[in-house]
Amino acid sequence: MSLSDYQPWTVADFFSWQQDQEERYELVGGFPKLQPFRRMGHNLIVTNVLTSLVDLLRKTPFRPFSANIGVETFPGQIRRPDAGVDCGAFDPDGYLAAEPVVVFEVLSPSTRDFDRLRKVEEYKGVSSMRHIVVVEPEGPQVLVWSREEQGEWSVEIITGLEASLPLPALAIDLPMAELYDRLDVSD
Repeated sequence: MSLSDYQPWTVADFFSWQQDQEERYELVGGFPKLQPFRRMGHNLIVTNVLTSLVDLLRKTPFRPFSANIGVETFPGQIRRPDAGVDCGAFDPDGYLAAEPVVVFEVLSPSTRDFDRLRKVEEYKGVSSMRHIVVVEPEGPQVLVWSREEQGEWSVEIITGLEASLPLPALAIDLPMAELYDRLDVSD
């Protein structure tokens, strides 16, 4: 079989195949890409984010989601943020966020630069996206990109455990102390 015999997968092909896999993949350039395993600190931040979002968004139209749900950053490209918030129609059998408004990426040593640069640019292309949050696992610092009324993106650096992460599209603030709960990080 030659390289020309390999055809890019459709999103439907990808999710049909992904159902039978033990590991989690993204669809990149039409082909599956294995996601790296994460450390305990990374997992704790993701758990803290999701716990906070569930508490703050109860009884609203917004639904938090985990990395098991994909975001189609452009046709045929599926990314799996560490966490996110969807406000679109709910499909209990679906694998994609219908209208993601916020995504969270917790940086990892192996994907740090890619997540901070390329993935952020891909997420900016999602029409429903309002905030992109990149979390530094080593200390209380996040970068938050927010889409302004005119459609332009602005970035803010938030540091310190006393600070809060504003997410006006959700009408909430996430306390930084909650994101880093049970982690030994200093200001």
